[in-house]
Amino acid sequence: MALIRAQFRFALIVISLAVPISSAAGETVANEVTKLLPDTLASFRADGPATIIETERVKGWPVVTSAASRKYVRDDGLSFSIGLARTESESAAYALLTQLIGVDQKLEVGKIGTAACDSPGRIIFFRGQEVATITWSNNSPAANEDIRGVTSFFAASLPTTDDDVPPLVKHLPAGFTSAHPIYVVSQLGLKNLASQPIIDVLAFDGGTEAVVANYGQSQLVIVEFTTPQMSIDNDSRIWTKLAELKSQGQATPSAYRRIGNYSVFVFNAPDEKTANALIEQVKYEQVVQWLGDDPHLYERMQRYFTQTSAGVLVAVLKSSGVSLVFCLAIGGVIGALLFRHRRAQRAAAFSDAGGSIRLNLDELTGPAGKQRLLSTSEGPREDRST
Repeated sequence: MALIRAQFRFALIVISLAVPISSAAGETVANEVTKLLPDTLASFRADGPATIIETERVKGWPVVTSAASRKYVRDDGLSFSIGLARTESESAAYALLTQLIGVDQKLEVGKIGTAACDSPGRIIFFRGQEVATITWSNNSPAANEDIRGVTSFFAASLPTTDDDVPPLVKHLPAGFTSAHPIYVVSQLGLKNLASQPIIDVLAFDGGTEAVVANYGQSQLVIVEFTTPQMSIDNDSRIWTKLAELKSQGQATPSAYRRIGNYSVFVFNAPDEKTANALIEQVKYEQVVQWLGDDPHLYERMQRYFTQTSAGVLVAVLKSSGVSLVFCLAIGGVIGALLFRHRRAQRAAAFSDAGGSIRLNLDELTGPAGKQRLLSTSEGPREDRST
C-alpha cells in the first residue's frame, strides 16, 4: 500500500507545501472520499480498508482537498488499485486531469467517466469533482478488458452535476495539433504553460479559467472571466501592458482580442494574419442567469406579449386577406360559368333572327322539314303548297 500511495502522490505531482489533513473539516472531507471507495466493485472485493492520503498543495495546480486509495482483488488473483482525489470544483478536476496526462496522450470524452485517458496498465478519468487513477500490473487482453469494465462501473457511481467538460473547451477552433487542450484554473498554472509577460496582468479572481491549445507552431490561449466588468478591467490592463512591452522591445502576443468575456491570445504564430485568422474562429456563447429575481422580467414579458399580440394580429389579417381573395376568385369562376350556361340556354330558346320570333305571314319562307315531326292521329294532311 505504501508503494501505491507513493505512485498516486507522484501522479498528483505533489512536491511541496505540505498540507496534511488534520483538521475536523479535513477529516470530514477525507471520510467522504473514502465512502466513494466501496467494499466491492463487481466481482472484485477490497483488500483492506481505504487509506487516506495526505494531500499537498502545489502552486499553479488545482487544489486537491482530499485523497484516498484502496486495493481490490478477485478470486482468480487479478488485482488493481484506485487512487481517488477530490478537487475544489468540476472545472478544477478536469484541469487536473489534463495537466496530469500531458499533451501527448489522448483524452477521450464520454468513454469512461466524463473524460478519461486510457493507457496500458493505467486509466485516469474525472467525473464531478473527483479524479481517479486506476493502476494494474497484469496487461493481458482479458485482464485489461475486465478492469476497464469495472472502471466504467466505478466511474458511473461517482456524483456529478453537469457530467460534461467545461464549455470553454468546446469553443476552441477545430484542428488543434496537440492530443488535447490543457485546462487551467489559476494564473500560475497558465504561466507554466504559456511563459509570456502579458500573463502577469491577468487576474484569476472569482472563478476565472483558461484553456491552452496548440495549432502547429501557434499557441492559442483563451481566458474566460465570469463577469463583463472583470473582462473589461483585464482588457484595459492588457492593452496597457502591451504598450509597455512594445516600448521596451519585449515579447508580445502575435495577436490579441477581447471577445465577449474572453481574452484571446495567440503566441508564436508565423505572422499576424495567421494569428488573427485563428482568433476569428473562436466561438463565444454565454448564458446569463440571475441568482435572484430578474429585474428585467416585467420589461421582457411586456415586450414578449406585445410582439406575440402583434404577430397574432398580422397572422389574422394575412389569413383573412388570403381567404377573401380565395373566395372572390372562386365566386368569380362560378359566376362566369353560370353566366355562360344561362346565356347558352337563352340562345337555344330563340331563332337566329336577332333574338326575335319571326312569323311566316307572307308565306315566303320555304316549307319546313317534316321528317322530324310527329304524326297526328288524324293521319297525314294534304300538302296545300301545290
